[in-house]
Amino acid sequence: MALSRRDLLSTAAAAPLAAGPPGPDSGASGRTETRTLRGTIPSGAPDFVYLPLDIPPGVRELRISYRYEKPPVPPGTAGNALDIGIFDQRGTALGGRGFRGWSGGARSEFFLRADEATPGYLPGPLTPGRWHLALGPYTIAPDGLPYEITWTLEYGEPGPAATPSYPPLRARGRGRAWYRGDCHVHSVHSDGRRTPAEIAELARAAGLDFINSAEHNTTSAHAAWGASAGPGLLVLTGEEVTTRTGHVLAVGTDPGTFVDWRYRARDNRFGRFARTVRDAGGLVVPAHPHATCLGCSWKFGFADADAVEVWNGPYTPDDEVSLAAWDALLRGGGSGSRGDRPLPALAGSDYHRDPDRIGSPQTVVLAEDLTRDAILAGLRAGRAYAAESAAVSLSFTAVTPRGGHAGIGERLACPPDTEVLVRLAVTGAPGCELRLVTDQGVVHTVPAPAAGALEWRTTPARSAYVRAEVRHPAVAPPLPGALAAFTNPIRLGPPDGRADR
Repeated sequence: MALSRRDLLSTAAAAPLAAGPPGPDSGASGRTETRTLRGTIPSGAPDFVYLPLDIPPGVRELRISYRYEKPPVPPGTAGNALDIGIFDQRGTALGGRGFRGWSGGARSEFFLRADEATPGYLPGPLTPGRWHLALGPYTIAPDGLPYEITWTLEYGEPGPAATPSYPPLRARGRGRAWYRGDCHVHSVHSDGRRTPAEIAELARAAGLDFINSAEHNTTSAHAAWGASAGPGLLVLTGEEVTTRTGHVLAVGTDPGTFVDWRYRARDNRFGRFARTVRDAGGLVVPAHPHATCLGCSWKFGFADADAVEVWNGPYTPDDEVSLAAWDALLRGGGSGSRGDRPLPALAGSDYHRDPDRIGSPQTVVLAEDLTRDAILAGLRAGRAYAAESAAVSLSFTAVTPRGGHAGIGERLACPPDTEVLVRLAVTGAPGCELRLVTDQGVVHTVPAPAAGALEWRTTPARSAYVRAEVRHPAVAPPLPGALAAFTNPIRLGPPDGRADR
């Protein structure tokens, strides 16, 4: 009887990638064994295919290389793209207890030893037992995805255990101040091109005070940042959790915290891993929620989010859609709110390689000091604005005649008929127009070249909140120009129907 494609795949994956029978000198130092496996992943295969790999005793180093065919396909048809990673003898169960590394499609080979590993992979003991290669067929051509995997075992005494160098939880700050950061950067530990040391230098040159390490589906970079952080640069450890139905940033988690990505929105598992992020002290931040790349747009909703990345890299139409969708959440409450607090927005460069620019855009957050806890508290509260570079600064406040005052991310508590004066001042954005946006939409604009500062009056009865935008000139009116900066909202009126003034 003919096997179905799914049966064929299961049969191919069932045979372990094992070394040959041990010889009399199988543990001899320097001895190597190499094997090659060829197979085909059929169209319609699962998101992840696990190939057993038996590791015998005495292995000092494991090396894996792989290749796959990329035949031409008709226009509009997806071709082959295959990601790869590995799990050790502790298994492949969701949660990642056995996780030992992931490089996606960024590299075609990797190695693991006790003392060192390829970036993206975790050094550690090569414990004997059944390991698994994890293949992630991102896209499969209609005729299937033929692959070839070669693995080499080198026997010998293991090297000394690797010593992680985690970054400190505080850097030299200025007390309560506005701190500039980029929560979305990639290094050689996923699909970036720069080392952590190089990224740290670029961050300092861009005028940043903090960055968040956000490698795709791996924590290997966490242990490499210690020498590159401080004294004036705070490095937060995190991850970009790259599922098949959206990407989410884990921002500022405890070093070594792994967040699994092997599920879709339909599996109803995201809440579990959002809790993993929060339990590790971090923030859950959906990334580029309306990006157009396959699997990039956010499908999980915002009930488990602490903030959302509205602006990702150079400003493009999908960022404009993200901004509008976020504003709709602010207007409607519901899943865009956290009790009395709206869902905060931030910006990140999504830096990978030149010509990407770290800190373009960036998030500027009001924090009590340059520490992990203080920065995350400011982001969580929405005391932040986004800017295209360190050259752009703004001040945005709302005041009442009786001395009430609120800034970005705060509430100005006052009766519904109180006159509120809103002030916006911007530097470093010549030629840009200033806009104020409320729950009614764009309510006030100061065009360039008169822009630079504005004042506007409203009441809580007319405006539930007000936020600011700084826009470059429009290139294709009536579409607005690209952002140079935007703020989180100032909320107006009492949170519970009462006023404190």
